[in-house]
Amino acid sequence: MTSFSKKMLAGTAVAAVALVGSIGTLVAQEKPVIATVVKISGIPWFDRMNTGVVAYQEANPDVVASQSGPATADSAQQLQIVNDLVAKGVNALAVVPMDPAVLEGTFQRAMERGIVVVTHEADNQTNTHADVEAFDNADYGAALNERLAECMNKEGKWTTFVGSLGSRTHMQWVGAGEENAKKYAGMELVDPNNESFDDANGTYEKAKEILRKHPDLKGFQTSAGNDVLGVGRAIDEAGLSGKVCLVGTGLPNPSADLLESGAITAIGFWDPQKAGMAMNAVAKLLLEKKEITDGMDLGVEGYNKVSVKQGPGKGLLILGNGMVLADKATYKEHMF
Repeated sequence: MTSFSKKMLAGTAVAAVALVGSIGTLVAQEKPVIATVVKISGIPWFDRMNTGVVAYQEANPDVVASQSGPATADSAQQLQIVNDLVAKGVNALAVVPMDPAVLEGTFQRAMERGIVVVTHEADNQTNTHADVEAFDNADYGAALNERLAECMNKEGKWTTFVGSLGSRTHMQWVGAGEENAKKYAGMELVDPNNESFDDANGTYEKAKEILRKHPDLKGFQTSAGNDVLGVGRAIDEAGLSGKVCLVGTGLPNPSADLLESGAITAIGFWDPQKAGMAMNAVAKLLLEKKEITDGMDLGVEGYNKVSVKQGPGKGLLILGNGMVLADKATYKEHMF
């Protein structure tokens, strides 16, 4: 066993509890509990992740796996949920942070209590035993932008949306997109990094504003899962489908109509179901004091030969190979 594994697993064992119905209702369990906490509950992206948590639970009856999250994309609400879980003594946390910095102190306390901490979409998280990413985030952001540039014929005004300025991956994606666009002298970034808070209606209103301000705008690169829906609706209603390009993170099922109409040019994604399963798989390995090594198979599609590196803190950075780009011609190959 590595010294990392020994340090990580030192400390008093935590009494296992299971979430039943809500965080406030607990039933004592003999099995270790892995509590997944997402950025926001009730949206397609994290509903899909929940199917992965459920599937992992069904395939691994020796653990209790659950998912919860705030009703809105709010880092303070998410922090409260994580604090409650730590206080109740779960064995492992699998968290998709709204803002990694907000959770550092709570994660540190959790780790000091012997709770395993696994994160996702947070490769800058210092207090985590392992951060699991579907791919290299800079590569993903550049790939989105390259598809956008192709649609824009590599010239014209474009802008960006992020779920929040504190969202690590979103800022990485638009940052890598901006860097990629520097290859094309004709591309001009205007009013970048609009915050959407993963609210399709709010994004729709903001996109309409931007289109009024920049009637010659040629493209949008978006980040949060609902951004393509809000921006796409604004493009469609303005009669600009096929004229203004939109490339961003989104899921095939919710995006289907707008892909068909041409309001969305292309979507990028990884399967949140598989990410949920991968996070839980890593948490279980760490609970079992097993070493995570470069090239290992987590038993989850897209994470069959992971790259394992040292993260920014004492934990590991685990990279999968789950990137997908799809457009009108190919999205039906990935319907969820």
